[in-house]
Amino acid sequence: MKWSWRIGRVAGIDIAVHATFPLLLAWIAIVALGSGTAASALFAVVLTLAVFVTVVLHELGHALTARHFGIRTTDITLLPIGGIARLEHLPREPRQELLITLAGPAVNVALAAALAGAFALRGDFGRLPELITSTAPATPSTLLAQLIALNLWLAAFNLIPAFPLDGGRVLRAILAARTRDYVRATLSAARVGRAFALVFGLVGLFVVGSPVLVLIALFVWLAAAAEAAAVQTTDALGGVRLSSLMITDIQTLAPADALSRAAQLTIAGFQQDFPVVDGGALVGMLSQRDLVRGLAEHGGDALVRSVMRQDFGSAAPDDAPEEALRKLTTLGGRTLPIVRGRELLGVLTAQNVMEFVTLRSALRHAPR
Repeated sequence: MKWSWRIGRVAGIDIAVHATFPLLLAWIAIVALGSGTAASALFAVVLTLAVFVTVVLHELGHALTARHFGIRTTDITLLPIGGIARLEHLPREPRQELLITLAGPAVNVALAAALAGAFALRGDFGRLPELITSTAPATPSTLLAQLIALNLWLAAFNLIPAFPLDGGRVLRAILAARTRDYVRATLSAARVGRAFALVFGLVGLFVVGSPVLVLIALFVWLAAAAEAAAVQTTDALGGVRLSSLMITDIQTLAPADALSRAAQLTIAGFQQDFPVVDGGALVGMLSQRDLVRGLAEHGGDALVRSVMRQDFGSAAPDDAPEEALRKLTTLGGRTLPIVRGRELLGVLTAQNVMEFVTLRSALRHAPR
């Protein structure tokens, strides 16, 4: 994810923190200082950090259960509104999705039970309600008691059927098991998720005045729409060969071409990224960003080889379209070359895939 920094690795999974997370800690400290002492501000920050440790454990519950079914997790990213475990691909088997989804809240319940058990062993279990609601100076017991309550709250909140929260994924798994139609189940769960997002937003704005709840509403709305679109795209690409999707009518450049030629080709056509071919072999990619930077720094007489990228990704014509599209998204580029060996066969762009999906959807709904 952009604007994220890797802070560690657990069980072979990268843990990253989004740039907005330190801002959240600073905001919490400032608010606590404004209404209390430095000690209370420190307690608020420590509690927030402890909560996000439990969020990482929650996401690891998803990730390790997915690994059991052969699904790799790329990374886990901490955001101000929680954590996101990025799976290599989503399970299509309802039972697998159900178990992977429930593993996260189960971790929270287990943590709460373990902490409550520690209080019971100390003979302080009866003090939990008092410690959870305490406004007295913070103590380690207060911190642990509030972590029990927060873990139970996280488990309960995540099980709200607001797709793509855990509860929404449980709903999709149940619908998919009943209908045997994964796409239809996803669209139904996404509609329910957007309805909950609307409720969250209205409550956050007009009832409790909570910016965090509004952010959660925005995340749920956008994520539900994005995942529904992704599932529809995957369904539309089923049985399609990558060679049928790629663009073959493309302009190429040579390493010894001047940047001014690339600029002329950009203006004369719709192509923005150019494969660089030398002796029939693909040797580089020149993106529009590289072209603009090269023109600004070196002028139009500079050669393509001086600014082209040689660390580009590629796909083979027999690769699955979903894998090529995932690679295109992961690499952060707009154009993925399709090659056989080092021979350029064509390119794949996200826009071209979306056009294909739109046209295929129209044909599916056309009169027979």
